[in-house]
Amino acid sequence: MATSRRVARVAELIKREVSQMLLYGIKDDRVGAGMVSVTDVDVSGDLQHAKVFVSIYGTEEARAETMAGLRSATGYVRSELGQRVRLRRTPEVVFQEDRSIERGTRVLSLINQLNHKRLSDEEAEADQNIDEYDVVSAEEEAE
Repeated sequence: MATSRRVARVAELIKREVSQMLLYGIKDDRVGAGMVSVTDVDVSGDLQHAKVFVSIYGTEEARAETMAGLRSATGYVRSELGQRVRLRRTPEVVFQEDRSIERGTRVLSLINQLNHKRLSDEEAEADQNIDEYDVVSAEEEAE
């Protein structure tokens, strides 16, 4: 139990420090091509490896450029982590793009479209019922 808390604490520290580096430390212009944020960090149980998941907002070209910039900055990020986070051994860092936010946005958009269509269908059905009521009422008055 203590090991998993330690791993989680290290992951949080790495997430915070890499986020700071993205804002102020990494000078590669490619990293600034798309808006980047750290969404999660997965640290191995032995603290030797850290997967840093990043969300990148922008075009496909900007995403690819940003990922290339992050990959080239891996050495810098690792050495900075070594100075900022006191561990016996600094973990190997791997950046991985996280598209879950994009997928979530797409799912929400589809749900909204379906909801809008359902409401439109209900309104059309209500209008049809009103028209039928008017026809029945007119026929009853005529009699």
